[in-house]
Amino acid sequence: MAMKNSSSQSNSSNRSRSAPTHPVVTLEMVARMAGVSPSTVSRILNGTAVVSAIKKAAVEAAIAQLGFVPNPVARGLAGGRTFSIGVITQAIDSPFYGMALSGIEHELDRVGYSALYVSGEWNAKEEAKCIDVLRSRRVDGIIVLTGRLTDKALKDCAKTMPLVVTGRTLKAPGLYSLNFDNFEGGRLATQHLIDLGHRRIVFINGVVHHADASERLRGYRAALESAGLAYDPDLVVPGDFREAGGLNAVNQLLDRQITFSAIFAANDQMAFGAALGLYRHGLRVPDDVSLVGFDDLPVSMYALPPLTSVHESADELGGLAAHSMLQILDGETPTGQVPAPFLMVRESSKRLVR
Repeated sequence: MAMKNSSSQSNSSNRSRSAPTHPVVTLEMVARMAGVSPSTVSRILNGTAVVSAIKKAAVEAAIAQLGFVPNPVARGLAGGRTFSIGVITQAIDSPFYGMALSGIEHELDRVGYSALYVSGEWNAKEEAKCIDVLRSRRVDGIIVLTGRLTDKALKDCAKTMPLVVTGRTLKAPGLYSLNFDNFEGGRLATQHLIDLGHRRIVFINGVVHHADASERLRGYRAALESAGLAYDPDLVVPGDFREAGGLNAVNQLLDRQITFSAIFAANDQMAFGAALGLYRHGLRVPDDVSLVGFDDLPVSMYALPPLTSVHESADELGGLAAHSMLQILDGETPTGQVPAPFLMVRESSKRLVR
Protein backbone atom coordinates (compact mmCIF):
# COMPACT_ATOMS: atom_id res chain seq x y z
CA MET A 1 0.00 0.00 0.00
CA ALA A 2 2.84 2.36 0.85
CA MET A 3 4.59 1.65 -2.43
CA LYS A 4 1.36 2.21 -4.29
CA ASN A 5 0.91 5.59 -2.63
CA SER A 6 4.48 6.49 -3.39
CA SER A 7 4.01 5.56 -7.03
CA SER A 8 0.81 7.53 -7.16
CA GLN A 9 2.55 10.55 -5.68
CA SER A 10 5.37 10.18 -8.20
CA ASN A 11 2.96 9.97 -11.11
CA SER A 12 1.04 12.94 -9.76
CA SER A 13 4.26 14.86 -9.43
CA ASN A 14 5.24 14.01 -13.01
CA ARG A 15 1.84 15.07 -14.25
CA SER A 16 2.13 18.33 -12.35
CA ARG A 17 5.55 19.03 -13.90
CA SER A 18 4.35 18.24 -17.39
CA ALA A 19 0.97 19.99 -17.20
CA PRO A 20 0.89 23.41 -18.84
CA THR A 21 0.61 26.30 -16.40
CA HIS A 22 -1.75 29.24 -16.91
CA PRO A 23 -0.80 32.59 -15.41
CA VAL A 24 -3.35 34.13 -13.07
CA VAL A 25 -4.98 37.12 -14.72
CA THR A 26 -5.11 40.04 -12.33
CA LEU A 27 -7.14 43.20 -12.24
CA GLU A 28 -3.92 45.16 -12.78
CA MET A 29 -3.28 43.26 -16.03
CA VAL A 30 -6.77 44.20 -17.26
CA ALA A 31 -6.15 47.83 -16.34
CA ARG A 32 -2.81 47.88 -18.16
CA MET A 33 -4.28 46.41 -21.34
CA ALA A 34 -7.28 48.78 -21.26
CA GLY A 35 -5.13 51.82 -20.51
CA VAL A 36 -6.98 52.76 -17.33
CA SER A 37 -6.30 52.61 -13.61
CA PRO A 38 -7.04 49.46 -11.56
CA SER A 39 -9.55 51.46 -9.50
CA THR A 40 -11.46 52.31 -12.69
CA VAL A 41 -11.64 48.62 -13.59
CA SER A 42 -12.87 47.84 -10.07
CA ARG A 43 -15.59 50.47 -10.24
CA ILE A 44 -16.73 49.25 -13.66
CA LEU A 45 -16.98 45.71 -12.29
CA ASN A 46 -18.96 46.98 -9.31
CA GLY A 47 -21.28 48.98 -11.52
CA THR A 48 -20.37 52.23 -9.74
CA ALA A 49 -18.10 53.85 -12.33
CA VAL A 50 -19.12 56.93 -14.29
CA VAL A 51 -16.84 56.61 -17.31
CA SER A 52 -17.03 57.13 -21.03
CA ALA A 53 -18.40 54.41 -23.27
CA ILE A 54 -14.94 54.12 -24.89
CA LYS A 55 -13.21 53.37 -21.58
CA LYS A 56 -15.89 50.91 -20.56
CA ALA A 57 -15.64 49.12 -23.92
CA ALA A 58 -11.84 48.96 -23.58
CA VAL A 59 -12.13 47.35 -20.14
CA GLU A 60 -14.73 44.87 -21.33
CA ALA A 61 -12.56 43.97 -24.32
CA ALA A 62 -9.52 43.44 -22.07
CA ILE A 63 -11.53 41.23 -19.72
CA ALA A 64 -12.73 39.11 -22.63
CA GLN A 65 -9.27 38.85 -24.23
CA LEU A 66 -7.45 37.97 -21.01
CA GLY A 67 -10.23 35.75 -19.65
CA PHE A 68 -10.32 37.67 -16.38
CA VAL A 69 -12.70 36.29 -13.73
CA PRO A 70 -13.41 38.67 -10.82
CA ASN A 71 -12.93 37.19 -7.35
CA PRO A 72 -16.10 38.06 -5.39
CA VAL A 73 -14.50 37.13 -2.06
CA ALA A 74 -11.57 39.45 -2.65
CA ARG A 75 -13.90 42.20 -3.85
CA GLY A 76 -16.00 41.78 -0.72
CA LEU A 77 -13.00 41.91 1.62
CA ALA A 78 -11.68 45.00 -0.12
CA GLY A 79 -14.94 46.94 -0.06
CA GLY A 80 -16.61 45.51 3.03
CA ARG A 81 -19.32 43.86 0.91
CA THR A 82 -20.38 40.32 0.13
CA PHE A 83 -21.90 41.27 -3.25
CA SER A 84 -25.03 39.33 -2.36
CA ILE A 85 -28.59 40.60 -1.90
CA GLY A 86 -31.18 38.80 0.18
CA VAL A 87 -34.64 38.45 -1.33
CA ILE A 88 -37.74 37.58 0.68
CA THR A 89 -40.45 36.28 -1.60
CA GLN A 90 -43.79 34.81 -0.59
CA ALA A 91 -44.04 31.67 -2.70
CA ILE A 92 -41.06 30.57 -4.77
CA ASP A 93 -43.34 28.29 -6.83
CA SER A 94 -45.59 31.21 -7.82
CA PRO A 95 -45.38 32.18 -11.52
CA PHE A 96 -45.64 35.86 -10.58
CA TYR A 97 -42.92 35.78 -7.94
CA GLY A 98 -40.81 33.51 -10.13
CA MET A 99 -40.81 36.22 -12.80
CA ALA A 100 -39.97 38.87 -10.19
CA LEU A 101 -37.02 36.77 -8.99
CA SER A 102 -35.85 36.42 -12.58
CA GLY A 103 -35.94 40.21 -13.00
CA ILE A 104 -33.93 40.65 -9.78
CA GLU A 105 -31.36 38.06 -10.80
CA HIS A 106 -30.90 39.58 -14.26
CA GLU A 107 -30.30 43.07 -12.88
CA LEU A 108 -27.93 41.91 -10.13
CA ASP A 109 -25.97 39.60 -12.42
CA ARG A 110 -25.29 42.54 -14.72
CA VAL A 111 -22.99 44.08 -12.08
CA GLY A 112 -21.61 40.93 -10.47
CA TYR A 113 -24.03 40.58 -7.56
CA SER A 114 -25.88 37.41 -6.62
CA ALA A 115 -29.23 36.85 -4.91
CA LEU A 116 -30.10 34.66 -1.93
CA TYR A 117 -33.79 33.71 -1.93
CA VAL A 118 -35.97 32.78 1.06
CA SER A 119 -39.76 32.40 1.27
CA GLY A 120 -42.03 33.97 3.88
CA GLU A 121 -45.18 32.05 2.85
CA TRP A 122 -47.50 35.01 3.61
CA ASN A 123 -46.54 34.82 7.30
CA ALA A 124 -45.05 37.73 9.27
CA LYS A 125 -43.24 35.47 11.74
CA GLU A 126 -41.64 33.50 8.91
CA GLU A 127 -40.60 36.73 7.20
CA ALA A 128 -38.96 37.92 10.42
CA LYS A 129 -37.03 34.65 10.55
CA CYS A 130 -36.03 35.17 6.92
CA ILE A 131 -34.54 38.55 7.79
CA ASP A 132 -32.51 36.97 10.61
CA VAL A 133 -31.25 34.26 8.24
CA LEU A 134 -30.24 36.79 5.60
CA ARG A 135 -28.49 38.99 8.16
CA SER A 136 -26.51 35.95 9.33
CA ARG A 137 -25.39 35.44 5.74
CA ARG A 138 -24.07 39.02 5.73
CA VAL A 139 -26.00 40.12 2.65
CA ASP A 140 -25.44 43.73 1.59
CA GLY A 141 -29.17 44.52 1.50
CA ILE A 142 -32.60 42.91 1.49
CA ILE A 143 -35.45 43.10 -1.03
CA VAL A 144 -38.88 42.24 0.38
CA LEU A 145 -41.46 41.32 -2.25
CA THR A 146 -44.72 42.54 -0.67
CA GLY A 147 -45.19 40.41 2.46
CA ARG A 148 -46.92 40.68 5.84
CA LEU A 149 -44.31 42.40 8.02
CA THR A 150 -45.55 45.60 9.64
CA ASP A 151 -44.37 48.99 8.42
CA LYS A 152 -42.60 49.47 11.78
CA ALA A 153 -40.74 46.17 11.45
CA LEU A 154 -39.53 47.15 7.98
CA LYS A 155 -38.45 50.61 9.12
CA ASP A 156 -36.58 49.11 12.07
CA CYS A 157 -34.79 46.68 9.77
CA ALA A 158 -33.75 49.54 7.47
CA LYS A 159 -31.90 51.18 10.37
CA THR A 160 -29.19 48.53 10.10
CA MET A 161 -29.65 47.12 6.59
CA PRO A 162 -30.54 48.74 3.22
CA LEU A 163 -34.05 47.68 2.35
CA VAL A 164 -36.23 47.78 -0.78
CA VAL A 165 -39.86 46.74 -0.39
CA THR A 166 -42.63 46.27 -2.94
CA GLY A 167 -46.35 46.53 -2.38
CA ARG A 168 -45.97 49.37 0.14
CA THR A 169 -45.71 53.12 0.19
CA LEU A 170 -43.10 53.78 2.89
CA LYS A 171 -40.49 56.40 3.62
CA ALA A 172 -37.60 55.87 6.01
CA PRO A 173 -33.80 56.23 5.99
CA GLY A 174 -32.21 53.32 4.16
CA LEU A 175 -35.56 52.16 2.78
CA TYR A 176 -37.15 52.54 -0.65
CA SER A 177 -40.61 51.32 -1.61
CA LEU A 178 -42.14 50.43 -4.97
CA ASN A 179 -45.90 50.21 -4.97
CA PHE A 180 -48.10 49.09 -7.84
CA ASP A 181 -51.49 50.82 -8.06
CA ASN A 182 -53.61 47.79 -7.21
CA PHE A 183 -56.62 49.98 -6.49
CA GLU A 184 -56.61 51.38 -10.02
CA GLY A 185 -56.00 47.93 -11.47
CA GLY A 186 -59.03 46.56 -9.61
CA ARG A 187 -61.12 49.50 -10.73
CA LEU A 188 -60.08 49.06 -14.39
CA ALA A 189 -60.94 45.35 -14.39
CA THR A 190 -64.36 45.90 -12.85
CA GLN A 191 -65.15 48.92 -15.01
CA HIS A 192 -64.34 46.87 -18.12
CA LEU A 193 -66.96 44.31 -17.16
CA ILE A 194 -69.49 47.03 -16.29
CA ASP A 195 -68.89 48.65 -19.68
CA LEU A 196 -69.69 45.29 -21.27
CA GLY A 197 -73.11 45.37 -19.61
CA HIS A 198 -72.41 43.07 -16.66
CA ARG A 199 -74.09 43.88 -13.34
CA ARG A 200 -73.68 40.68 -11.32
CA ILE A 201 -69.87 40.62 -11.10
CA VAL A 202 -68.10 38.20 -8.79
CA PHE A 203 -64.83 39.18 -7.12
CA ILE A 204 -62.56 36.31 -6.08
CA ASN A 205 -60.34 37.79 -3.40
CA GLY A 206 -56.73 36.96 -2.58
CA VAL A 207 -55.05 36.14 0.73
CA VAL A 208 -57.05 37.70 3.59
CA HIS A 209 -55.67 41.05 4.81
CA HIS A 210 -52.99 41.03 2.12
CA ALA A 211 -52.37 44.59 0.87
CA ASP A 212 -52.64 43.66 -2.82
CA ALA A 213 -55.94 41.83 -2.30
CA SER A 214 -57.39 44.60 -0.14
CA GLU A 215 -56.57 47.29 -2.70
CA ARG A 216 -57.96 45.27 -5.61
CA LEU A 217 -61.18 44.73 -3.64
CA ARG A 218 -61.32 48.45 -2.93
CA GLY A 219 -60.99 49.16 -6.67
CA TYR A 220 -63.78 46.66 -7.38
CA ARG A 221 -66.08 48.39 -4.92
CA ALA A 222 -65.20 51.86 -6.23
CA ALA A 223 -66.12 50.87 -9.80
CA LEU A 224 -69.45 49.46 -8.63
CA GLU A 225 -70.22 52.61 -6.65
CA SER A 226 -69.29 54.85 -9.56
CA ALA A 227 -71.72 52.93 -11.78
CA GLY A 228 -74.49 53.11 -9.20
CA LEU A 229 -74.38 49.37 -8.52
CA ALA A 230 -74.93 48.07 -5.00
CA TYR A 231 -72.14 46.10 -3.37
CA ASP A 232 -73.33 42.53 -2.77
CA PRO A 233 -71.18 40.57 -0.25
CA ASP A 234 -72.54 37.31 -1.70
CA LEU A 235 -70.56 38.05 -4.87
CA VAL A 236 -67.22 38.40 -3.01
CA VAL A 237 -65.61 35.02 -2.41
CA PRO A 238 -62.37 34.35 -0.51
CA GLY A 239 -59.40 32.96 -2.42
CA ASP A 240 -55.70 32.33 -1.88
CA PHE A 241 -53.92 33.60 -5.01
CA ARG A 242 -53.58 29.99 -6.25
CA GLU A 243 -55.45 28.01 -8.90
CA ALA A 244 -57.25 25.89 -6.31
CA GLY A 245 -58.64 29.04 -4.72
CA GLY A 246 -60.34 30.05 -7.98
CA LEU A 247 -61.73 26.56 -8.50
CA ASN A 248 -63.12 26.39 -4.96
CA ALA A 249 -64.64 29.87 -5.26
CA VAL A 250 -66.64 28.91 -8.37
CA ASN A 251 -67.76 25.66 -6.74
CA GLN A 252 -69.00 27.61 -3.70
CA LEU A 253 -70.88 30.12 -5.84
CA LEU A 254 -72.62 27.48 -7.92
CA ASP A 255 -73.38 25.26 -4.91
CA ARG A 256 -75.08 28.28 -3.29
CA GLN A 257 -76.88 29.00 -6.57
CA ILE A 258 -75.55 32.57 -6.72
CA THR A 259 -76.35 34.16 -10.07
CA PHE A 260 -73.61 36.07 -11.91
CA SER A 261 -72.50 36.82 -15.46
CA ALA A 262 -68.87 37.81 -14.90
CA ILE A 263 -65.91 37.07 -12.63
CA PHE A 264 -62.99 39.29 -11.70
CA ALA A 265 -60.28 37.20 -10.03
CA ALA A 266 -57.63 38.97 -7.96
CA ASN A 267 -54.88 37.23 -9.93
CA ASP A 268 -54.46 35.13 -13.06
CA GLN A 269 -53.81 31.89 -11.21
CA MET A 270 -57.22 32.06 -9.55
CA ALA A 271 -58.75 33.02 -12.90
CA PHE A 272 -57.35 29.80 -14.38
CA GLY A 273 -58.88 27.81 -11.52
CA ALA A 274 -62.19 29.62 -11.96
CA ALA A 275 -62.20 28.77 -15.68
CA LEU A 276 -61.75 25.10 -14.80
CA GLY A 277 -64.62 25.27 -12.31
CA LEU A 278 -66.91 26.84 -14.89
CA TYR A 279 -65.93 24.23 -17.46
CA ARG A 280 -66.72 21.38 -15.08
CA HIS A 281 -70.19 22.85 -14.52
CA GLY A 282 -70.84 23.13 -18.25
CA LEU A 283 -70.43 26.92 -18.40
CA ARG A 284 -68.45 28.49 -21.22
CA VAL A 285 -66.06 31.44 -21.07
CA PRO A 286 -67.01 34.03 -22.26
CA ASP A 287 -70.38 32.96 -23.71
CA ASP A 288 -71.90 32.17 -20.33
CA VAL A 289 -69.49 33.95 -17.97
CA SER A 290 -66.91 36.64 -18.76
CA LEU A 291 -63.63 36.30 -16.91
CA VAL A 292 -60.91 38.82 -16.02
CA GLY A 293 -57.65 38.20 -14.14
CA PHE A 294 -54.84 40.29 -12.70
CA ASP A 295 -51.04 40.24 -13.34
CA ASP A 296 -51.15 39.39 -17.06
CA LEU A 297 -48.81 36.43 -16.71
CA PRO A 298 -47.18 35.43 -20.03
CA VAL A 299 -49.23 32.21 -20.06
CA SER A 300 -52.47 34.24 -19.96
CA MET A 301 -52.36 34.90 -23.69
CA TYR A 302 -52.21 31.15 -24.31
CA ALA A 303 -55.16 30.19 -22.09
CA LEU A 304 -58.36 28.93 -23.77
CA PRO A 305 -59.77 31.43 -24.35
CA PRO A 306 -56.92 33.95 -23.93
CA LEU A 307 -57.43 35.76 -20.63
CA THR A 308 -58.28 39.44 -20.25
CA SER A 309 -56.04 40.67 -17.44
CA VAL A 310 -54.68 43.75 -15.68
CA HIS A 311 -51.07 44.11 -16.77
CA GLU A 312 -48.44 44.14 -14.03
CA SER A 313 -44.95 43.14 -15.17
CA ALA A 314 -43.42 41.04 -12.40
CA ASP A 315 -40.13 40.85 -14.28
CA GLU A 316 -39.97 44.64 -14.53
CA LEU A 317 -40.93 45.01 -10.86
CA GLY A 318 -38.09 42.69 -9.85
CA GLY A 319 -35.63 44.58 -12.03
CA LEU A 320 -36.71 47.91 -10.54
CA ALA A 321 -36.34 46.55 -7.01
CA ALA A 322 -32.82 45.27 -7.71
CA HIS A 323 -31.79 48.49 -9.47
CA SER A 324 -33.11 50.55 -6.55
CA MET A 325 -31.07 48.44 -4.13
CA LEU A 326 -27.92 48.98 -6.16
CA GLN A 327 -28.58 52.72 -6.16
CA ILE A 328 -28.87 52.72 -2.36
CA LEU A 329 -25.62 50.76 -2.03
CA ASP A 330 -23.90 53.31 -4.29
CA GLY A 331 -25.08 56.15 -2.06
CA GLU A 332 -27.68 57.37 -4.55
CA THR A 333 -31.36 58.14 -4.10
CA PRO A 334 -33.42 55.53 -5.99
CA THR A 335 -35.49 56.90 -8.85
CA GLY A 336 -37.46 53.88 -10.09
CA GLN A 337 -41.24 54.09 -10.40
CA VAL A 338 -43.65 51.26 -11.10
CA PRO A 339 -45.63 51.81 -14.34
CA ALA A 340 -49.37 52.45 -14.07
CA PRO A 341 -51.70 49.47 -14.62
CA PHE A 342 -53.55 48.93 -17.87
CA LEU A 343 -55.94 46.29 -19.12
CA MET A 344 -54.99 43.68 -21.71
CA VAL A 345 -58.32 42.84 -23.31
CA ARG A 346 -58.53 39.35 -24.80
CA GLU A 347 -61.21 36.82 -25.69
CA SER A 348 -62.27 35.80 -22.14
CA SER A 349 -64.55 38.81 -21.75
CA LYS A 350 -67.41 39.89 -24.00
CA ARG A 351 -70.52 42.06 -23.99
CA LEU A 352 -73.45 40.62 -22.07
CA VAL A 353 -76.34 39.67 -24.34
CA ARG A 354 -79.66 39.94 -22.52
